[in-house]
Amino acid sequence: MRPAPPLLLLLPALVLVPVLLQLPALIHGGGWELIGQFLLAALQPSLDPLVLRSVLTGLGVTTGMALLGWALSLLVGLVLGGASSRVLWRTVTGHEAPACVMRRALAIPRSIHELIWGLLLLQLLGQQPAVAVLAIAIPYGALVARVVSDLLDALPPHSLEALRAGGAPAPAALLTALGPALLPGVVSYGGYRLECALRSATLLGVFGLGGLGNELLLTLQSLQFRELWSSLWLLLAVMLTLEAAIAALRRRWGMPGRFGLRGGQVGRRGRELVLVGLGLVPVLILVAQALAVDPRALLHWQSLPALTANGWGAALALPWPGLILSTLVLTLLAAGLAVGVAPLLLLLVAPWWWGRLLLQLSWAFGRLWPPPLTALLLLFVLKPGVITAALALGFHNLGILGRLLLEGAEATPDASEQALRCSGSGARLALLYGRYSSLARSYLAYGAYRADVILRETVVVGLVAGSGLGAQLRESLSSFAWDQLLLLLVAYAVLTLVGEDLSDRGRRRLLATA
Repeated sequence: MRPAPPLLLLLPALVLVPVLLQLPALIHGGGWELIGQFLLAALQPSLDPLVLRSVLTGLGVTTGMALLGWALSLLVGLVLGGASSRVLWRTVTGHEAPACVMRRALAIPRSIHELIWGLLLLQLLGQQPAVAVLAIAIPYGALVARVVSDLLDALPPHSLEALRAGGAPAPAALLTALGPALLPGVVSYGGYRLECALRSATLLGVFGLGGLGNELLLTLQSLQFRELWSSLWLLLAVMLTLEAAIAALRRRWGMPGRFGLRGGQVGRRGRELVLVGLGLVPVLILVAQALAVDPRALLHWQSLPALTANGWGAALALPWPGLILSTLVLTLLAAGLAVGVAPLLLLLVAPWWWGRLLLQLSWAFGRLWPPPLTALLLLFVLKPGVITAALALGFHNLGILGRLLLEGAEATPDASEQALRCSGSGARLALLYGRYSSLARSYLAYGAYRADVILRETVVVGLVAGSGLGAQLRESLSSFAWDQLLLLLVAYAVLTLVGEDLSDRGRRRLLATA
């Protein structure tokens, strides 16, 4: 027996049962008044000129760091993606072994969250804007490289083989046959990475790397909720504008085939993209100068203390089974909340247009609101622990998956839903057995990928909510226990790589049965 697609879509929401059972024991009565003040302040953000000037300055720093980190990651990812492509090495040398070595090497930097990179580089290089740029560029570059290499290897080889058979040199054949076909995927994924870079830059600011994230943390800690909402509303406006602009550019440049464009039109789109890329170079130079990003400062590293045998003994004596188990439980709870609650909420508000609008607004806030700040808000009324961390992490990823589900539902034909409505079914049943049936497995396939991302993000809420490997990472950093820190990074890398393999297997299985 196999569950029907609509039931399969709602199965992850069963994680609500253990969460709701444990929640009453975690509630304390200390901060309900503060939560009320926080919500009411959304209607009365501060319009003080000094506050707005500070917010705009912080937003400029955050946007600049995101743009520089994104551009550097895209450049590095394209180069390393080509270097880790099997088809490229097979065409040039006739062997695929170097591509396999590169892929395994790139798995290490992408398995470590950008926050960990930021905290490590902060210890090694000191406080400077280049730290945030590198913290974004290192894992994002490895992620872009993985996607580019997968896209290259998945392209049909007929054009490449024909050019090689005609006597074309390997570099020219690769660029001519694979370049135009690779462009739509790179544009689409590159736009998504720019959105992620803005969120990551905000998150890095929360942990002391400057920008608007630092403003958000200070106003929250000082309970200046009106000033906090001034930052949030402005950040929301920038995020929604960026999402709309990227969606428009993706429709124009990213997927020319679906609009039936002729070869000349596709070529014109490619020339437009090249011109925009060239025009972006002076913008990046000006942003780097405005942020005082100096690459020469990266050459001066601070020395680290020597590792001793006693230190290794203390590191090995940590409660590793409990730390790893709590991290895995946190991942499963947050992934279940994010994947399962999105379709459940859409079903609940299906009859009312205003309910859907409120959901979209709350999910937009979930996407831009850093999970550590959500955890700090929850700590006003909840005790620290795995449930609190899972709620904070689940809310952030719920915003991302909810947006994806809405886009998938809008792109899915509504013939089945309309037929069910005409036969007398209610709005909820028609949506569940109509559109949801056709997109259930593809949505869950992305949910499997998102679970892999959530595993990396457990360090973010663990640093605040005191759970899992993230809590131990905070203690090791504060006590400069580099031996413990090294083992924690190894544990995170191993868990992430295993989770990545499992999510890839689950995603392939779901897509194969879609």
